[in-house]
Amino acid sequence: MGTKRDYYEILGVDRNASDTDIKAKYRKLALKYHPDRNPNNKEAEDKFKEASEAYEVLRDPKKRQIYDQYGHEGLEGSGFSGFSGFDDIFSSFGDIFEDFFGFGRRSRGGGQRGSDLRYDLNLSFMEAAFGTSKEIEIAKMESCSYCQGSGSEPGTSPQTCHACNGTGQISRNQGFFTVRTTCPHCRGEGKTISHPCSECRGAGQVRARKKVSVKIPGGVDNGSRLRLTNEGEGGLKGGPNGDLYIFIHVNPHEIFTRKNTDIICEVPISFVQAILGDEIEVPTLKDKKTLKIPKGTQPGAIFRLKNEGIPSLQGYNRGDMIVNIQVKIPTSVNSKQEELLREYAKLESGKITTRLKKILKGGGL
Repeated sequence: MGTKRDYYEILGVDRNASDTDIKAKYRKLALKYHPDRNPNNKEAEDKFKEASEAYEVLRDPKKRQIYDQYGHEGLEGSGFSGFSGFDDIFSSFGDIFEDFFGFGRRSRGGGQRGSDLRYDLNLSFMEAAFGTSKEIEIAKMESCSYCQGSGSEPGTSPQTCHACNGTGQISRNQGFFTVRTTCPHCRGEGKTISHPCSECRGAGQVRARKKVSVKIPGGVDNGSRLRLTNEGEGGLKGGPNGDLYIFIHVNPHEIFTRKNTDIICEVPISFVQAILGDEIEVPTLKDKKTLKIPKGTQPGAIFRLKNEGIPSLQGYNRGDMIVNIQVKIPTSVNSKQEELLREYAKLESGKITTRLKKILKGGGL
C-alpha cells in the first residue's frame, strides 16, 4: 500500500490555513474532480476521494489537532479510516455539494430529475433548407397516473423507515468519530412503501409512448441539435422532467450540395455554348434563374447567384448559390458536324502553331 500524501499538500494550503481557506481550496478541487463532471475517469475519482478525505479531517478541529500532532498514524489509531466509497463522501458532505455545485446527492425525500432522451431525425435537403414541422413518437417513462407517482397503492402512503427513523442515513461510531452512510433499507429516501402500486409496482413510473410536435427551423444541417425542454423522461417523486434532444441528419440532394450556407450546383453546357456564349436557365432552391454565359467561358468557371443559398439559423442573412460550369464534349458527331469541325480545325491550326512558336521562343511553355 502506498504512503498517504499530506492532507495540507493535497488541498494546497499551509498548516496555519483558516477554515475559510481550507473550504475554498476544497471547493476548487471538488469542482474540478467531481464524478458528475468526470464520468468513468478513475484518476479524477481517486483525486476527488483524496481531497474529500483531507477536507473531512482538516475541517474538524479535533481531527485536525490529532493529525497535526500524530499524522496519519494518529487518525488510524482513533478509528478514522478514510472513505469506503462515494456514498460516504456524499453523506458527509451533502451540505457543501448543495452550496458549491447545485448538483450531486439528491436531498432525502426530494424529487429526482428525469433522464434526457435522444431522437435521431432524418430530413430531406429541402426540409433542412426551408424548415418544417414533424410529429415524432417516443417511448419514455412517465409518472404513474394511478398513484400520482408516489409508488404506493391509492389509499395508502409510504411509511417512515424503521431502520433510519426517516433520516435516510445510518450512523455508526468508529472511535471518536461518527460515520454516516445511506440507509440500505430505504436507499436514502427516509420512507418505505409497504403497499406498492398495482400499476407501476412501486416504481412511481410507467413506460408510455408519446407523440411530440417538433418545429424545425430553416438552415439546420447534419449535426444540428434541437432541445425540447421537459420532453424527456419523467422525474421521480415529483422531480422535473428531463429534456429531449433532436439530432438532425440531412439526406443528400440529387443536384445540390452544401457548404455552410452556400449551395453548389454543377451545370453542364456544350462546348459551342462555351465558345459563343449563351443564356441558360439554372435550377435554384425555389425556382429557376437565367444565367448569362459569356463568350469563351472555360470549363470549371464559377458564377455566383447572391442570396439563393441556405438561410442562416440566426436569421439575418442567406448564403449564395455557386454555379460550377462543366463543358461537355460530345462522344460522337454526324458527318455534317464532323465536316464543320474539320474546317474549323484548319482555320485554328495556324493560330495554334504561331502561338506555340512564340512560347517556345520565349524560353518555355
